[in-house]
Amino acid sequence: MKKYIYKISLFFILAFAISSCTEQYVFRNTDFESALVVEGTITNELKNQIIRLSQVYQLEETGPRMEKGANVFILDDQGNEYQFTEKDTVYESLTPFRAEPGRKYQLKIKTSAGKNYASDEQVLTTETKIDNVTATVETVNGERGVQINVNSFDPSNTSKYYRYEYAETYKIVAPVWDPREAVMDSYPATPANPVEGTPGSPAGENILVRPRNRETRTCYSSKKSNDIILNNTNSLSEDRVHFPVRFISNQNYIISHRYTIFVKQYIQNLAAYTYYKTLKDLSSSGSVLSPKQPGFFYGNIKSVENPSEKVIGFFEVSAVSSDRIFFNYADLFPREPLPPYYESDCDIRNFVDCTGLPPCSGPQLRDAIRSRSLVLVSTNYEDEYGMVKPACGDCTSFSSNIVPPFWVD
Repeated sequence: MKKYIYKISLFFILAFAISSCTEQYVFRNTDFESALVVEGTITNELKNQIIRLSQVYQLEETGPRMEKGANVFILDDQGNEYQFTEKDTVYESLTPFRAEPGRKYQLKIKTSAGKNYASDEQVLTTETKIDNVTATVETVNGERGVQINVNSFDPSNTSKYYRYEYAETYKIVAPVWDPREAVMDSYPATPANPVEGTPGSPAGENILVRPRNRETRTCYSSKKSNDIILNNTNSLSEDRVHFPVRFISNQNYIISHRYTIFVKQYIQNLAAYTYYKTLKDLSSSGSVLSPKQPGFFYGNIKSVENPSEKVIGFFEVSAVSSDRIFFNYADLFPREPLPPYYESDCDIRNFVDCTGLPPCSGPQLRDAIRSRSLVLVSTNYEDEYGMVKPACGDCTSFSSNIVPPFWVD
């Protein structure tokens, strides 16, 4: 969700600075207005909770400016204080804690500049667990693929508002692979021996073919959702969820072998849902030069000294549940060809290690091995070598060979 916060920050900067125009205009940010950006969700999970603080950034800057040196803590209505400490790019609670039903929680921030901010008090939402996550073959908008649905039910009919996040992990198998690798092996110069009458020879290098010393055929990649995924059941007679959280085309290589998705379901209150819905609508509204400019919208965090100061963000206390599923491509698409691989060009390039006219291509071969722009897939151990792009023969060129701790084959 961070990219949406930053995207909307830029949106506001432009919305404030640009009026309607029809001629090409070179934007100059002469009236930049700083604003604190707060991302804070604490849950009913027993863990070190996280708060993110940053400042909106100008167009000429490369990214967000993290708010450093702040004093961040959460108070509940029983007088408990949960202190946070700066850690890398976030603020993390010093000790693990969980939000408890019925208690009120308030986020407080004091920046290094001495400015104070406080959120509205928030109460933990209804605890509704995910029943299951399912994967079925469906056709969506004319495209065949895997529809991943989240299913849950709240018999009290009080959850109503849902936000989802997911993390997906998938197995990658290099399609053109060999257990050997080719490297350049340097050898030193040999001095001449006048006694024996042998001439010297200069230093040089040979192509050495050796067994690979690490896993390069099978890898695992992971990605997190970067959309704001929302759902509500207001129009339904009961608070029952059957929600499509992710669709994957059957032509997407990430499901070629084995795939898993870990889905988290956050129950929101109406205010939090409305905030995220507005954020989602603005971030997908198209050009910031649209004639329909929404202006600034506030969350539930305000400056103590100056309530009219612009603050972007929302502090929520959300009940969360999660579930994970695995599936193989062959389970859902039996006897069907695999999707196209990550790299579309896996043709083998053949080289002959000699100099001179074709078919000699020794200099090109050695440059490719030296730069690792190609990797070995075959050789006669003399002068012929078959080479392919790294992604085709070494999955570690774009992925990781470390098996995730949760992985099950």
